Amino acid sequence: MPETAPPARVVLTTAANPDEAARLGRALVEERLAACATLIPGVESIYRWKGKVESSTETLLLLKIGPGSLSALEARLHELLSYQTPEFLVLQVDAASQPYLDWLQESLRQP
Repeated sequence: MPETAPPARVVLTTAANPDEAARLGRALVEERLAACATLIPGVESIYRWKGKVESSTETLLLLKIGPGSLSALEARLHELLSYQTPEFLVLQVDAASQPYLDWLQESLRQP
């Protein structure tokens, strides 16, 4: 019998620069839409946009969330990010330590 997946997700998104990423990460954690935002500055993205191959330096955000806030999180990303089409990729977490899951759930709980 397969084990149940932990109640956690990782959302990938990018921001145009470290300042925008920091503002976004802080807002999402303060609003309890994410338990944690990990910022990885200086990633190079190569992509097709409006028929041309483009490249840019961005900041990658790894957002650790619970399963219940996906639509609210996506809507907030669209409000806060400067991109016309923000990245919103949700990864299922196959395994996680119970203490981390407990912390994640507590961090997302509204007071």
